[in-house]
Amino acid sequence: MPRVIITPQTPVLIAGPTASGKSALALQIARSQGGVIVNADALQVFDGWRILTARPDSDDLAKAPHALYGHVPFDAFYSVGHWLREVKPFLSGDERPIIVGGTGLYFNALTQGLAEIPPTPPAMRDYANEMSLDQLRAELDAATAARIDMQNRMRVQRAWEVLQSTGKSLAAWQDETPPPLLPTDAAICITLDAPKDWLNDRIARRFDMMLEHGALGEARAMLPAWNPDHLSSKAIGAPELIAHLRGELTLPQAREAAITASRQYAKRQRTWFRARHKTWHHIAADSPDLSATLRFANHPVD
Repeated sequence: MPRVIITPQTPVLIAGPTASGKSALALQIARSQGGVIVNADALQVFDGWRILTARPDSDDLAKAPHALYGHVPFDAFYSVGHWLREVKPFLSGDERPIIVGGTGLYFNALTQGLAEIPPTPPAMRDYANEMSLDQLRAELDAATAARIDMQNRMRVQRAWEVLQSTGKSLAAWQDETPPPLLPTDAAICITLDAPKDWLNDRIARRFDMMLEHGALGEARAMLPAWNPDHLSSKAIGAPELIAHLRGELTLPQAREAAITASRQYAKRQRTWFRARHKTWHHIAADSPDLSATLRFANHPVD
């Protein structure tokens, strides 16, 4: 496999499934050449679930500048449009951005553009929240249904809301998409490929580490304000630990359910990146030395 050449001036995009080592690679690049690490994970933007969403800890934050982590209230609404507007200033700032995360939709919007869809009226979103996934899917147009993950409640509901509130399908809006903020040929685009068994083991060990570092206490602090409809409540492990605190699951049951959910999510991520990142540099996440695949051009930062 040819080495990926990374230059200090060029933006870097790092995508990959959960627990594949994306943040560690971003930190390695930032410490070697400088740059600001910018979050591209739809759950790490929220406060309240630092441990369960694997946001950078204080040690990592001290090693390099980080942005767009934990800055959104846990009970707020946040979309890919919000993220795209917030990431835009980093593309022309003084420091080269190293954009890292596992939310494929964010990278897709950044490198291919995002349609300017009007916001959904709150009353319509409340109505959609009461509908079942099957009801939402049944009312989608065929073109949109062919483009989105029909098992993903968030994506299906968003498409339904767009159709109902604008009278135009999500697919039609996407076909009118403006130019991207950062085309792939203007960045170094890296996808970490993680073998299933290797990643499944890391997912289990990482969740156990989260429990050791206080994930249950984090859930206990969030319990009084818990609302499953909050986007931040989609953090893997959050519903399971809340169920345990409510006496609905034993801790071993909650642990097993959270690990299973994380593995299922990683499978969906791998499928997304295989289909949409064909032109990206693919690096084996299980390589004993990722730096052997990278070459840092010019002079690194002291």
